[in-house]
Amino acid sequence: MKALRYLLIAVVAVIVLIAAAVVIATMVLDPNDYKPQIEKIVEKKTNLDLSLNGDISWSFIPIGLEVNDVDAKLDGDQFVKLNLLRAEVDFWSLISMSPAVDTFTLDGLDARLVKNKQGQGNWERIMPEGEAKPADEQTAQKEEPAPAETPAADQGGSEPLKFNVEEIAITNAQVHYSDQGTGQSVTLDDFSLNASDITLGQTFPLSLGFHFATNEPELDVVAQIKAQLNANEALNQFQMQDLDSSFELKGAAVGGKTVNASFTGNAAANLEQETASLSDFVAKLAGLELSADLNVAGFGDKPKLDGKLSVAEFSIRDLMDTLGQAPIETSDPDVLKKASFSADIGGKPGQIDLNNLQLKLDDTTFKGSFGLGLANTAIDLKLKGDKINVDRYLPPKSDQPAAETASSDNSGAPAPGSTKAPPESDLLPLDTLRGLDLDVDLGLGELVASNLTITDIQSKISAKNGLIKVDPFAGKLYEGDFNVQATLDARKDNPTWKITERANNIQTLSLLTDLADMKLLSGAANLTADITTQGNRLSALRSNAKGDIKFNLDKGSFNKMNLTKMACQGIALANQESLTTTDWGDSTPFNDMHGVLKIDGNTVKNTDLTAALAGMELKGGGTVDLAKSDLDYEAGLRVVGEIHRDEACRVTKYVENVVIPVECRGDISGDPAKLCSFDGSRFRDTLKDMAANAAKKKATEEVNKAIDEKLGDKLNEKLDKDTSDKVKGALKGLFK
Repeated sequence: MKALRYLLIAVVAVIVLIAAAVVIATMVLDPNDYKPQIEKIVEKKTNLDLSLNGDISWSFIPIGLEVNDVDAKLDGDQFVKLNLLRAEVDFWSLISMSPAVDTFTLDGLDARLVKNKQGQGNWERIMPEGEAKPADEQTAQKEEPAPAETPAADQGGSEPLKFNVEEIAITNAQVHYSDQGTGQSVTLDDFSLNASDITLGQTFPLSLGFHFATNEPELDVVAQIKAQLNANEALNQFQMQDLDSSFELKGAAVGGKTVNASFTGNAAANLEQETASLSDFVAKLAGLELSADLNVAGFGDKPKLDGKLSVAEFSIRDLMDTLGQAPIETSDPDVLKKASFSADIGGKPGQIDLNNLQLKLDDTTFKGSFGLGLANTAIDLKLKGDKINVDRYLPPKSDQPAAETASSDNSGAPAPGSTKAPPESDLLPLDTLRGLDLDVDLGLGELVASNLTITDIQSKISAKNGLIKVDPFAGKLYEGDFNVQATLDARKDNPTWKITERANNIQTLSLLTDLADMKLLSGAANLTADITTQGNRLSALRSNAKGDIKFNLDKGSFNKMNLTKMACQGIALANQESLTTTDWGDSTPFNDMHGVLKIDGNTVKNTDLTAALAGMELKGGGTVDLAKSDLDYEAGLRVVGEIHRDEACRVTKYVENVVIPVECRGDISGDPAKLCSFDGSRFRDTLKDMAANAAKKKATEEVNKAIDEKLGDKLNEKLDKDTSDKVKGALKGLFK
């Protein structure tokens, strides 16, 4: 026992002697006497030129160190400057293994970070370049196994380290960063931080402020942040409560305006259990308000999320104006004034699901769900909307004629006298398409686009490994319905396209009128289209297009053209008379017009157009050059019965079955009334045939009359009636 008592006395005596030595050292030794030695050591061991311009002081109780006016230069340029550094630690708290910092003060820190044109930062040159180690030594170091970590269980039941700080104060700190290669510069100044009564396991206040500026883009941010923080003694649980922050943004990035933003709410994290939460979080920016409550379980690659997310109703137009951005020009100035979003956040681990998703834009509401796989970025979207008129969101139409800015026509060939056209670019990013994993199901009650009204729209889109399918895109259109299926195979650099369409009973007059204000044709249209093509540029798609479009129109009419009038002009010419009718009308009814359009590159060809008109049969054929928007078509109106009440248009035995030629030529985007006309040049050949037929018919009639009148009586006298009729028939046939 005496030995133990003497040991304890010796330990206490050593501690007292050490304490006395420290006290005497702090009272006797002046650290300023060692400033030259400190500066030389730094200069010897580093590339820094250190200047301790101010006083250095220290104390024992509390253990403290204060340094004033420190300047460090690197290669002659300022690197770090410091006005004041003060740190004080309670001595007895160290003895009791509960370190308590009385104060930590940092004032006037000024750091200059520069990256040269070669991409090397000045901070990388602080330490001198060491000698390269032999390759075998480097290899040995790489292959040396890392020391085994001591399991947590071996630490026994040691108590967590207690840590207390009376006050931390950082004022007037600034950091300047510049990149000489890009010209980018960033400044963080007026930085201040204050926290007091910091004790692990207890809540303490924190306030933070700074100014941030960058030149590309030009942006200035002034921030003030306040919160209540809490960290447990094991430093694996953290809480932030009553977050209250404000940000003021200025500069070219926000159109030279002043924009205010703020964040409020609470957050917590448990590193041991790998959980985190965000509650009552509200972010505001220029009238936009986002609210969120979120729980996260698992910090790895498969976190599980649960919560809610919403964006309160706001005006997109007001947001753009507040942010100093150019206004969005739309044909309807009343759109983009109301938008909102809300959803429930969930999903299995590794999956983010937005359920009960609701998106509103002006008068349109979409509802559905959205899923995102974090591992493969697979997207699963199901969205149903009520109605939307996309024409309202398009730019307004200009009253001035479009400028002739294009240097080539639609075929891609340079226009005469123009400079060489710019190179054509790809339509689709193939690499991006190959990485898509999509399963999209969209629906819309009513869509108005290009002035067309489509209802009951259903669309399903899938994408996997570069194979994109649309099956179907279907809906109802002008008393009929349509169904389109499309496939894009982007697995090769020369992608292939396949489009199949079926349309039933679509009223063409309403369709063409709404689409292009064109009233050329009316009737119930039915068509099937099967088209394939290859390429990733518009010119290639046109050149490689192949396919057939089969169509028929039932009980329709040609509008803005009267084919009956054109036929009567030809008949009157054949009758050598003039038409007297003036009220011809501006349409031509028909029954069952059908045909096949064959697509071969930029050319669409039709050779079997057939339609039944009143007293006529229409047949035609020709081509359309899509590159030049040019129509070259010839049609024939075969007279098969009475056509019109005009006497000059009477169908005589000379004109029956005669074909009245019609030609249609010109720009298909022009006036349809000027496309088709009576083809007089072709009809002259028809007149020759008609004259020859008339002459032959007249001669035949005269021979028949002579046989009947002059030979008939004599034959009847010599022969019986049956034999006489046979002889007269043979004679008529001979003269024919």
